[in-house]
Order: sequence, then C-alpha cells, then structure tokens
Amino acid sequence: MRNRTKAREYALQILYAVDITGDDPRDCVDRFWEGNEESSAEVKKFASGLVLGVSDNKKEIDRMIAKYATNWKLDRMAVIDRNVLRFAAYELLYVKDIPPKVAINEAIDIAKKFGGPDSGKFVNGVLDKINKTEREGG
Repeated sequence: MRNRTKAREYALQILYAVDITGDDPRDCVDRFWEGNEESSAEVKKFASGLVLGVSDNKKEIDRMIAKYATNWKLDRMAVIDRNVLRFAAYELLYVKDIPPKVAINEAIDIAKKFGGPDSGKFVNGVLDKINKTEREGG
C-alpha cells in the first residue's frame, strides 16, 4: 500500500475517534501514534496534517459538504462517509499539490473499503460537486 493511501486510512481512523468521542483532535492524534509506532515519519506527517487541517477548517468543510450532500444532514450521514468527505474536501480545497482526481479517487476507494455498499457512490457525488463548483470557481 502506498504511503499516502495508508496515511489517509489512518486519518480516517483518527477523525472517526474525534467524531465519536468529541475529544480534542490533537489528543486523538497523539494517542493514535502511541499505538502505531511502526509507521514512517512521512505517513505520520501526512495523516496528522489531514486530521489537523480538517480540525482547523471544520466549519467551512462541513458547510461545504452539507451544501452538496443533497437531502442529507451531516449528523445523519454514516460516520465513515462523513469523515472520508471531510478529509477529501480538505484535500480538494486546501492542499494544492494533490491533483483533485487523486484526492477523489482515494476517497472513493477508502469509502468502499470501510463504508457501506453505497458509500463510494455517495462520496464520489459530493466530492465531484465540490470540486467542480468550489475548487474550479464555478
């Protein structure tokens, strides 16, 4: 598995913990790495950056997801889907060195792996709208 793919999966796990426990994201990041010391510095840096980036921009990211997740309230979404959307939206909107296609495809694959039967399609639809409308200035 590629380092960034692994980092995205770790970011999902940490964001899930933050979402469920309500704990401070930095505390969740620290606790997570205590149990995963074998991870490379590159993986830790990228995953932690995603989590803290989502945390720092959560209000705007959640507003964007809610805007494009037609007929879905954020708190009614599956926790996995919501957090995959969060880190992928963060990548689309704030991380300029990652091509949008890569961010979207990685998110879809992770949603399919960890989410429900329709998670991939749902994540694809929302991220595609965010990318076409917000990222491209449409």
